[in-house]
Amino acid sequence: MRNKDRHPLIFKTYEELQPGESFVMVNDHDPKPLYYQFEFEQRGKFTWNYLEQGPEVWRVRIGRTSS
Repeated sequence: MRNKDRHPLIFKTYEELQPGESFVMVNDHDPKPLYYQFEFEQRGKFTWNYLEQGPEVWRVRIGRTSS
């Protein structure tokens, strides 16, 4: 998948979550820019928890809050 297609797919997956649900994203680099995009677009409506932080694999649980 091309880089430009990833963020829209991740946000689509997030939008399909019910409150309290989450998914795990696996990436080959720290997805900090994606976190900042979530902060800008979904402030207070998501959770972001690192499960693994490199150096080769980053795993982040992204969830939808009830608010």
